[in-house]
Amino acid sequence: MDALLGPARLVRAARDVAQVLLADLPERWRHTIGVARRAEQVRGTVGPAEGDVLEAAAWLHDIGYAAALHDTGFHPLDGARHLAATGWPDRIAGLVGHHSGAFCVAEVRGLAGELGRFPREVSAVSDALTYADQTVGPNGRGMTFAQRVADMLDRHGPTSPNALAHPRRAPLLGAAVERVERRLAVVLTA
Repeated sequence: MDALLGPARLVRAARDVAQVLLADLPERWRHTIGVARRAEQVRGTVGPAEGDVLEAAAWLHDIGYAAALHDTGFHPLDGARHLAATGWPDRIAGLVGHHSGAFCVAEVRGLAGELGRFPREVSAVSDALTYADQTVGPNGRGMTFAQRVADMLDRHGPTSPNALAHPRRAPLLGAAVERVERRLAVVLTA
């Protein structure tokens, strides 16, 4: 897919795919718009050639919630599977599959092997995607990381896979958010 599209067209294609797939999920679509906007705001924290990858992954990160893609019921994995099946770059499928520490939740859900088929990237891009997702609430409004975590735990409940994965996942997410904030401080003072 990325060989066929220039970088800016990759972002537009990602937005268009997400808009179609999330059309019947207005709250999820608002969240996705907010995450994509936040990714655009922090693209200076990644390399110059990486901003479009970040923004494309931000638009696509929650497409696995679409009813048409529902397979395992685990949205990062279902989204990554769809992207792989429709010719998107492995890197973007991996970023979507592993966004926001999804591998921790996949372990609790018994899906670690399935998710492990997608590359797990540890980079400024994956940090920025986590930051964007973890500082935008369900309705697309900005919130602090602490507010987002509290909201997630409240919405999913204390016995959910997200809550069970929380002790391992939260420090990883918090560290990614801190790294992006440090990079932003450097970018803003440059």
